[in-house]
Amino acid sequence: MTPAPLPPASPAPARPLRVLGIETSCDETAAAVVDGDRTILSDRVLSQTGVHKPYGGIVPEIAARAHLDHLDRLIREALDEAGLGLGDIDAVAATGGPGLIGGVMVGVMAAKGIALARGLPFLAVNHLEGHALTPRLTHGLDFPYLLLLVSGGHTQLLVVEGVGRYVRLGTTIDDAAGEAFDKTAKLLGLPYPGGPAIERAAGTGDPGRFALPRPMVGRPGCDFSFSGLKTAVRHAVAALPAPLAGQDVADMAASFQAAVAAAVTDRCRRAIALFRERHAEGGALVVAGGVAANTALRTALERLAAAAGMPFIAPPHRLCTDNGAMIAWAGIERFRLGQRDDLAFAPRPRWPLDPTAPKAIGAGVKA
Repeated sequence: MTPAPLPPASPAPARPLRVLGIETSCDETAAAVVDGDRTILSDRVLSQTGVHKPYGGIVPEIAARAHLDHLDRLIREALDEAGLGLGDIDAVAATGGPGLIGGVMVGVMAAKGIALARGLPFLAVNHLEGHALTPRLTHGLDFPYLLLLVSGGHTQLLVVEGVGRYVRLGTTIDDAAGEAFDKTAKLLGLPYPGGPAIERAAGTGDPGRFALPRPMVGRPGCDFSFSGLKTAVRHAVAALPAPLAGQDVADMAASFQAAVAAAVTDRCRRAIALFRERHAEGGALVVAGGVAANTALRTALERLAAAAGMPFIAPPHRLCTDNGAMIAWAGIERFRLGQRDDLAFAPRPRWPLDPTAPKAIGAGVKA
């Protein structure tokens, strides 16, 4: 008698998707492993602040060389911290732009090499999309929501309607907010990076002492401008006795910070109204990017969101600044939709999230 066949073995329990993320678009070299359950298994970031500090800003060639020197080590450390090998990774994602092209190339080539050697899918992630999708990693936020991306290289207001679906409501017509912080700090003799230095100095300052302009406040639309504010600070500083007294620095820092908060809040108020025209229900006001760490700005935006009846969400500071976890998560979001990139992908210095948005009138717009 032929024995009955054995029942099929139970399938092994499915594990979450695991993606290695690489970020090299500016002056942070970063690698992270994230899984599809929104767990950050590792997150390694090497800041180049000390390298660029003597120059008062980021030197692109130095940044690219630093990425080249440290990225391989950080990838190994990220895998070790996660307790995984490359054989345990399902895909590799890297920032494909926008950013300093030399740095972007370093990250993309490293990711392509891993993908080719291990037979893994490769995903080229838009750096801005990494920021835009971070609240879905940290808070499980549903679409749609309103995003204020405010950093050293970007100041934009975007309606986030889905992966790859973005409507830009406003952008800067000149300097990004972070650039204005850095330049103002330099005028005041404060160290680089300017954002934290301005906030520390403002803690003992009088924000009402200097009548600085509130750029774009009351004007139609949602675009930003910070160049005129920076110029106003320069003229006000030139009118003070040299060298600047400590209280002069504190008062100017506080006045500048208050002007930025007022300008950004006005633009966000208009953006909320436009968001409500598209989406009558739901939504949240999300702020991301390095400048999002500024306490005065967060407080003003929290009040605005509360008055509008919207939740206010700001990812943890370490995930507001550039990091590999946001790139890995954006890779997961795209992977789940069946998206992959060819190894012929070319790094992009500019890569707008909303390619249909008109270019803001002015110079220096970064996409």
